[in-house]
Amino acid sequence: MEIILFEPEIPPNTGNVARLCAGLKLPLHLIEPLGFSLSDRYLKRAGLDYWPFVDLRVWSGWEEFIRNWKDKRIIATSARRGSLFAEYRPLKSDGLLFGPETRGLPERIVSDSSGLFNIPLEPEVRSLNLATTVGFFLGFAFSRLHSQGGLHGGV
Repeated sequence: MEIILFEPEIPPNTGNVARLCAGLKLPLHLIEPLGFSLSDRYLKRAGLDYWPFVDLRVWSGWEEFIRNWKDKRIIATSARRGSLFAEYRPLKSDGLLFGPETRGLPERIVSDSSGLFNIPLEPEVRSLNLATTVGFFLGFAFSRLHSQGGLHGGV
C-alpha cells in the first residue's frame, strides 16, 4: 500500500503520517503545493528521527503524480462523501488518497479515483485529524488483507 497526501497543509499531521509510513515501510507521496516547507521544524519534529526511513516522493502537482501512477487503484477518502469504510476491499497495491485538512479533496481529484470511502462521524464533528484518519484506514486495510491472507511477503 502507498499513502498519498494531496496538498497537505499542517506540518505535524504530515510528520506523523511520515512516521507511520516509516514504521510500516510504506511509500509516502506528497502532492504540491504543500502548506509548509519540507524543512519546517514542526514537520521534522513530528517525524522525529525517522525521516531517513521514509520512502518520500514529492510531486509538483496532481497531473505529474497521476501520469506516473501506473495501473494501480487510487482509493480516495472523505469526511462526508462516499461509501462506508467497511465496504472498502483493499489490495496490497492500492494508494490511499487523503485531502487537505481544511478543504478535503476536490471533485476533479476524486473523479480520478477507483473509489471514495468515509468514516461516519457525528454531525457536530467536521472531520478527524489527518494522521488519525490515515492510521484508521491503514489499520482497517491491514486487518482485511491479513484475514484474506494477503499480507504475506510484505504490505
